[in-house]
Amino acid sequence: MAGYIEDRWLKKKPNKDTGKRDRTALWGKGKRYRVKGIPGVRDRSFDTSEDAKQWLANAQTDTTRGEFVDPRDGAIPPAQYIEKHWWPSRSDEPSTAAPMRSKIWNHIIPFLGETALRDIDAAALRVWTTQLLTRVEASTAQVIWIHLSTILEAAVDDGRLIKNPCKAHRTVKAPKPSKKRAKAWSRSTVDAVRAGLQDRYHIAVDLGVGLGLRQGEAFGLAEEDFDFDAGVVHVRRQLRWDSKGRPYFCLPKGGKTRDAPLSPNLAKRIQDHLRRFPSVACTLPWRNPEPPTTELEARQRKPITVRLVLSTSQDNRINPSMWNKRSWRPALAAAGLLKAIDEKVATHGGRIRRYPVYELSRADMFHVLRHTYASTQLEAGESIVSVSEWLGHASPQTTLKHYAHFMPGAGKRGLAVMDEWFDQDPQANVPEKSLSAPQATNGP
Repeated sequence: MAGYIEDRWLKKKPNKDTGKRDRTALWGKGKRYRVKGIPGVRDRSFDTSEDAKQWLANAQTDTTRGEFVDPRDGAIPPAQYIEKHWWPSRSDEPSTAAPMRSKIWNHIIPFLGETALRDIDAAALRVWTTQLLTRVEASTAQVIWIHLSTILEAAVDDGRLIKNPCKAHRTVKAPKPSKKRAKAWSRSTVDAVRAGLQDRYHIAVDLGVGLGLRQGEAFGLAEEDFDFDAGVVHVRRQLRWDSKGRPYFCLPKGGKTRDAPLSPNLAKRIQDHLRRFPSVACTLPWRNPEPPTTELEARQRKPITVRLVLSTSQDNRINPSMWNKRSWRPALAAAGLLKAIDEKVATHGGRIRRYPVYELSRADMFHVLRHTYASTQLEAGESIVSVSEWLGHASPQTTLKHYAHFMPGAGKRGLAVMDEWFDQDPQANVPEKSLSAPQATNGP
């Protein structure tokens, strides 16, 4: 079996005159015994021959099994591993990369970044998870946990860890958020919020509640996406902004385009909106706003031009962060869904402006219109498969998981059938083919 132990302090061959091994120039310097000669394994030195023999035996066994991990590779701190090895190898699109980076740099590196990878054990993970839950909601903590587990899994693949500690310890579990049902608005609430917006933004509410669009899909919707004759809307892109405040177009969530049915009355509202607020041509890069560095990237990021249905009063594309702050939250407050808790004073061009600061309410952000769309469809008895397709979910199971409580007939139809089954008393007649029925006898 490959591998041997070298005594660094004595020469290999005995002296011809004395029969003993002479000292080398390294006599008394550093660790005496070095394990060498194992393919794919770096040499390692030890103070005693027993330690060297034990390590050699373990390394030979693990190498044969394909499970050898050099402990020295696991000495790298997670901060260094993430910044120099793991993160540069990622190729996420900006819409994914920005929030991922924020969570890792704010909640993983500051607290586990200086601990050696090999020292992240069950105790360290329990302490980190407990502290994490004091800073963020359980739903966010779950996402951060997944990021950490992904990093450690990559460290296993890179030969720096034997096992992923997030999966190897039974006493350590990922944070689990409490299950919350999706919230839907009543028609009166939808109308109240719609009335609180500027006229040019009324159609945003209609698109959300009438087509089940996400906010980025609504802001990226173009006039050419409407087929009024066929009564269909082609959901083909969304408008996103990266962490540097640069807008770009990309596919809807999950990389899936879809078609959604367009009701005649909603079509009339959209056509009326386009007459009052004509669509605005907008040219933006596709997938990534970073300047391309290769011909392939240039093709992938080639800008596209569409005529946006929704735009600002200055005929610009909408920044969702500013829109939520200046338009959506004031409309929620006007409808009685939010309260102002503070005031912000800002100076613009020598003029002092005061802006109310509202309490946060994630349940009442634009996405609630999508929930309202789903609830309306399902309560009307629409097929879960159709609703899943119109929402762009990965599968009907995803739709069912989020919106099963919007199906009033779920469980009741089967109950009614079973109730009818037991409505009549059991019959005493024995079925003709029953084993207990009298057997017919053959005549003579």
